[in-house]
Amino acid sequence: MRRLLAILISLFAAFTALSPSAMAQQSGPLVLAAASLQESMNAAADAWVAKGHSRPKISFAGSSALARQIEAGAPADLFISADEPWMDEVQSKGLLRPKTRVSFLTNNLVLIAPAAKPMRIKIRPGFPLAAALGSGRLAVADPNAVPAGLYARQALTRLKVWPSVQNRLAPAENVRAALALVSRGAAPLGIVYSTDAKAEPGVRVADTFPPSSHDPISYPVAVLASSRHRDAEAFRRFLISAEGKTVFRRFGFGTR
Repeated sequence: MRRLLAILISLFAAFTALSPSAMAQQSGPLVLAAASLQESMNAAADAWVAKGHSRPKISFAGSSALARQIEAGAPADLFISADEPWMDEVQSKGLLRPKTRVSFLTNNLVLIAPAAKPMRIKIRPGFPLAAALGSGRLAVADPNAVPAGLYARQALTRLKVWPSVQNRLAPAENVRAALALVSRGAAPLGIVYSTDAKAEPGVRVADTFPPSSHDPISYPVAVLASSRHRDAEAFRRFLISAEGKTVFRRFGFGTR
C-alpha cells in the first residue's frame, strides 16, 4: 500500500511540475487560417494526425482579423492568409520567423446565386450586375479589409461595374459569412472563392471572374516569430509538400 501511495505521489509531482509551455507541446501547433480554408485545413490536419502527430488547433477568420490578432500579441504558431498584403503587414512588423514564408495556394473568384434560384450571368466589362440584383443586395466579404472583398471590389472596378453596386452591398466579416447570406437566400448574388462555392451545396456559380480582372489570388503561410512549438515548422513543411498540396487540390485549390 505504501509503495502504491509513493508511486501515485511521484506521478502527481511529475504532472504538476510540467510548465505551461511543456503542457502546450502535448497538443498540436495553433494555426490562424483564412476562413476559406476550413474544409481543406481540417483535412490537412487529419492527414498530419494520421502520420502520428498531435492534431493542430485551427482558428478560422478573415485574414485581416487574424493579422490584427497577431499584431495584438495573440499566441499562435502559424498564419495562413488569403492574400499577400496581410502577410506583408505582419512581416513588416517583424512578426514572422525569417525564411518560413511561402506562397503555396491559388484560387478563383466567382459570382454565386442561391441553389434554389440559380441564374447565369456573363461577366464582362459593364455587365448588368445591378439589374440582376433586383431589389436585393450583393453579398461580399468586407471590401475594405478582407481579401475576398478586396478582390471583389478590384474586379468590379476594373470591369466598370463597381459604381452601380457599391451602395447595394451586404458586407460580411469574412468570405464564409458572405457565402452563408447567399445560401440562405438572404442575398440574390454574392462574390466568393470557387472553393467556397464547391463546399456549399446551397449555392450555384453564375460565372467566374476573369483572372485579369483582379490581382492573383495567393495564399502564403509562415511560422510566427513568437512560436515555440516544436511541430510548427514541421507542420508548415507538410502543408507545402507534395503530399500536403494534394489535400488542398481535392478541395479545388490551385497549388504552386
